[in-house]
Amino acid sequence: MNSKKILVLLLAALSLSGCAKIKAVWEKAKPGGSGGQNAPQKAVFAVNTTTVVQGQIRDYIALSGDIVAGSTVDVYSDAAGKVARVYVSVGQRVNRGNRIAAVDPSRPGMTYQWGIATAPISGTVVSLPAQVGMTISQAVPLARISGGGALEIRLNVAERFISKMAMNLPCEITLDAWPGDVFLGSISEVAPTVDPASRTMEVRVNVKNAGSKLKAGMFAKVKIITERKDNIVKIPASAMLNRFGEQYVFVIGADPETPGQKIVKKRMVVPGILIDGVLEIQNGLTADEEIVVRGQTLLEDGSWVNIIEQFAPLSAR
Repeated sequence: MNSKKILVLLLAALSLSGCAKIKAVWEKAKPGGSGGQNAPQKAVFAVNTTTVVQGQIRDYIALSGDIVAGSTVDVYSDAAGKVARVYVSVGQRVNRGNRIAAVDPSRPGMTYQWGIATAPISGTVVSLPAQVGMTISQAVPLARISGGGALEIRLNVAERFISKMAMNLPCEITLDAWPGDVFLGSISEVAPTVDPASRTMEVRVNVKNAGSKLKAGMFAKVKIITERKDNIVKIPASAMLNRFGEQYVFVIGADPETPGQKIVKKRMVVPGILIDGVLEIQNGLTADEEIVVRGQTLLEDGSWVNIIEQFAPLSAR
């Protein structure tokens, strides 16, 4: 075959290949074609989701106060005079009747027998103002004794919360000294009057000193649980949208027309109480449904979504 015939065959092949490409481009570009204006093109939105939980939600009042000994007794001398001797030290355990201090009531020109002040109760010496050589009267305490291991927190509750206070309300106590630990307690005493100066009412909370970790004088943060609802449906508050008088969430589902593709359905809900970013849902959702918590701003009913991350569900407690 000469070179002229080979050249003709190459030109014919290139012509046919070019026609095929032009035809393919036309098929995509023409109206109704695979790449035309009528081709189905649907946006896919990236979202984060979580699972609806059925559990407990609690309302509370957050306060703070100092831990004090539940029962303390001051030790006094029966006579005025100079402190001649101190028999105990701070932190020492004493029994009822043990010697605390000796007071010399002698005067110039007169000598008297020392008076011995004893512990009125068994407990631990938490304060010892008495010092050898100091002059005291019967009204000056020599020592302070904390009886037993009971501790309590004294709180001042604002007047607007007084209606929620009641005996035996449960409390959760946390301290900077023990990060991560939660101690339990309950209201043991409610003052019968309100302080007219501060407009507050004193409330005392008993503390369960598990492991003897708590000490008198520590600063504590207290949550007084004023309301508790069990077996309610709850979601993160960020999942609900409130627009044009409608309150709704987007629930994840499967697209029946496109296997493997996730879509969202707009679901109207009736919210309840909101506490610390957790929202009660009274109607509209059931437990274990998957809902959108982030990325729902541009969504509409039936939008395609791509789940980027599924957040851990709320605690049932």
